[in-house]
Amino acid sequence: MALLLAYAIAFFGVPRVAAEQPADTGKIPPRAERTTAERTALALRLRQTYAGPPAAWPAPHVDPGIEWRELGLLPAVEHPPGNPYGTSKAALGRALFFDPRLSANGQMACATCHEPDRGWAENRAVSIAHGLVPARNTPTVRNAAFQRSFFWDGRAASLEDQAAEALANPHEMAATPEHVIDTIASNPRYREWYTEAFPGRPLEFAAVVEAIACFERTLVGGRSRFDALLRGDAAALTDAEVLGLDIFRREGRCLTCHHGPTLSDGRFHDLGLSFHGRSNEDLGRFCVTHDAADKGRFRTPSLRDVTNTAPYMHTGMFQLRGVLNMYNAGMATLKRQPFERDDPTFPVKSPLLKPLGLNRQDLADLEAFLGTLAEPATPGPQPQLPPGLE
Repeated sequence: MALLLAYAIAFFGVPRVAAEQPADTGKIPPRAERTTAERTALALRLRQTYAGPPAAWPAPHVDPGIEWRELGLLPAVEHPPGNPYGTSKAALGRALFFDPRLSANGQMACATCHEPDRGWAENRAVSIAHGLVPARNTPTVRNAAFQRSFFWDGRAASLEDQAAEALANPHEMAATPEHVIDTIASNPRYREWYTEAFPGRPLEFAAVVEAIACFERTLVGGRSRFDALLRGDAAALTDAEVLGLDIFRREGRCLTCHHGPTLSDGRFHDLGLSFHGRSNEDLGRFCVTHDAADKGRFRTPSLRDVTNTAPYMHTGMFQLRGVLNMYNAGMATLKRQPFERDDPTFPVKSPLLKPLGLNRQDLADLEAFLGTLAEPATPGPQPQLPPGLE
């Protein structure tokens, strides 16, 4: 019942809760809304506060013991010693990223699911790549250079591993390393580009994924209006957006998991969306570690450019307001069946999730702030791919 209620809230909004609501339900009523004058005065004070350095911002609402970092500008990308940056290597990787001929059926490129004009994600609920079960929403690869693990379940430890997995996984591009190498070896232009990127190195699959990963590390944001605020432009945000920033850091408790320059802790949490025991069950991180404590846990996504990467969650079931409504309600709580009452391996929702009591103004302001994290559109032609066999 709780799960159905959370989904209903996601689509239809947060219901008003009567003041006499019993306290032991875990629900709390939304706080009183402010008048226009009160909002204007508060926004003015907050604008002055957030115009200063982040070190002087109000303390966030984060539970004791939670390690967190203040929001901030993205750092410079550090390319790994084993795969240093090279202009020719990144250019080769860009072409390979957009080339569907690397896939088994010759119709699916990395860019098929990671579309530049969709925030380097896609607008489908879940990827359609070769009928993956359980199907998951496509994460963005923008700012992937700053991640510690990849895929919703963290099964790849590096961008090189992520690229290799996507190419060779029978449920994704379904290519064999031999097919990838043959595709490049049989194309004179690709052979030329490979030699420029890896002089003296034999043609091998490991180098191909290094090139793709090298290109992916160039997909870095940092040009949002929120970044402008961080650089000292106090007028970069509207009143509603400034109010939303303050809610994000404080009453919304968002900094608990979405903190630091990437707005992600990089960790794994159970939000109650594993569909445990159902036909569409997805136990997330558990499928990698086989540790019962990881059942239902998924990696925290970055919120940078979030408004360009809808729909949301690993299921792709929700739009932005729906996600905010669900967090406001404390997210879904899976109900144990009688035979599961004493099961120590039953997935347990993160204790960090709590009902927030935000009102409709708060949710609108919070959504407005998230819009300031959007990167400006950068339309551009796809790379010219090498022609077919000559």
